[in-house]
Amino acid sequence: MIVNTSLQDMEAVLGLYKMASDFKKTVSGVQWPEFDRNMIETEINENRHFKITVDGQIACVWSITFDDHQVWAEKNEDPAIYIHRIATNPNFRGQKFVEQIVEWAKQFAPQYNKLYVRMDTTAGNQRLTDYYVKCGFTYLGDKKMTDTEGRPDHYHNATMGLFQLEV
Repeated sequence: MIVNTSLQDMEAVLGLYKMASDFKKTVSGVQWPEFDRNMIETEINENRHFKITVDGQIACVWSITFDDHQVWAEKNEDPAIYIHRIATNPNFRGQKFVEQIVEWAKQFAPQYNKLYVRMDTTAGNQRLTDYYVKCGFTYLGDKKMTDTEGRPDHYHNATMGLFQLEV
């Protein structure tokens, strides 16, 4: 079931991001930074942070924004939601959460008059790129990040793979 994350979930969310970062490093050599608690708290308070629970445990989390000009530049003018920081509890890997998130996003985006669902990920992970395409996204290519002020550290000096899904 997909619902908004609550402030009571904060420690579990931070723990999931840490586990996901450690896993990401072993797979791709790229590690997420420790995410700012205030940033996540803001997302929760603005109802932009979500979770999938399984048997009472948080199995997967992610956040959304309605604006991502630093990554998407002029395409940011298009009506889109942007999915960020999908992290899965290792005990629940393989349960196709991204596919569930895609189905959720296809329902969610039109409620806000959005025509696209977009994501970015650190470029160079072909397995992840292939998986996102299998989930319905179109791979739009890579973008070298230049304006990263205020972004989490993993955007600095990075090249991001861009993905888009029409809804």
